[in-house]
Amino acid sequence: MINSTTTAETTHVMQLPRKVIIGERILSNTSQLIKDNIKVNSKIALITGENVKSKIIDTIEENFAANNTEFQWIIAGDASFESVGKIENELKQDKIEIIIGIGGGRCIDIGKMAANNLKKPFISIPTSASHDGISSPFVSLRGSDKPYSIKVETPIEIIADLHIISNAPGKLIASGCGDLIAKITAVKDWEIARDDNGEYFGEYAANLSSLSAKMMLDISKQIVNGQIDKKISRTIVEGLISSGVAAGIAGSSRPCSGSEHLFSHALEYISNGRCGLHGERVGIGTIIMAKLHKLNWIEIKNALKIIGAPTTAKEIRADKDEIIKAFVLAKKIRPERYTILNKIDINKNQIQDLVEEVGII
Repeated sequence: MINSTTTAETTHVMQLPRKVIIGERILSNTSQLIKDNIKVNSKIALITGENVKSKIIDTIEENFAANNTEFQWIIAGDASFESVGKIENELKQDKIEIIIGIGGGRCIDIGKMAANNLKKPFISIPTSASHDGISSPFVSLRGSDKPYSIKVETPIEIIADLHIISNAPGKLIASGCGDLIAKITAVKDWEIARDDNGEYFGEYAANLSSLSAKMMLDISKQIVNGQIDKKISRTIVEGLISSGVAAGIAGSSRPCSGSEHLFSHALEYISNGRCGLHGERVGIGTIIMAKLHKLNWIEIKNALKIIGAPTTAKEIRADKDEIIKAFVLAKKIRPERYTILNKIDINKNQIQDLVEEVGII
């Protein structure tokens, strides 16, 4: 951990992963990759879903057995505090030394939260590139009065197997791309919070996050017929990891999460999680907020289309009323987070005109 002091004499803490390993078919060497970074004396908990476990069980168990590494499987429930509580109670009964989350956003967030509460090291093993929670010190869980990300400890190690990630369903990778493109409006929101409210603004973290977003716009021009190959998958994974690191450097989710994320959280709340994946909602939110910021929303929308991410409400099973309600609710989700939504005052008819103009409804 590095203490950082700004000219305004405010202090924040940077949390960065100790090691990031990206490669082809490296899951078969998981136990050794862990032991190279951490001294393992007792059991490791592997938190995952039934589907992911069925695909990796032979690889993991063979590798752990070969390295005399004790482990136990934990099947994750939904992404809620109740699920985390059940897992914590189960883990307290055993001498668990390390917690690993294997899967998509749900299993990684559950593992990250449980590890944080139990004061155990956490290792992130993504099986898809669906959002930047792979490496960030934040989780998003249901069952709290705060429908947005909560700060926890950052993963100490990330193991990303490109063979598994590149073979995940295409909509998961497209969701990750939506989460990356969202950094365009997130950084703009952070800038206006700096300019209007004197909020701390980390130049390096902002530039790192913006780079990930620009990279996605550039990558979209290389994609033909929606095909994302392993080379592009690697770049997307690296971008998501870098984005999470930017949040760790900033000491907050500011470089990664702005008005577009508030819109996404509001829509998730209104629809009870029915309307699309996190990155899909965020991508649509980015189109809307880019228009408000007077940015090139058409370029953003076209990039999302090429990547295969949704660009309309219908594609995420949301109707006009839900989109408008989510827009109205968005700035109330986190009243302390100053964004472009605090600078505008528009009624429901004007909101409808806005989302119609950008083609969301």
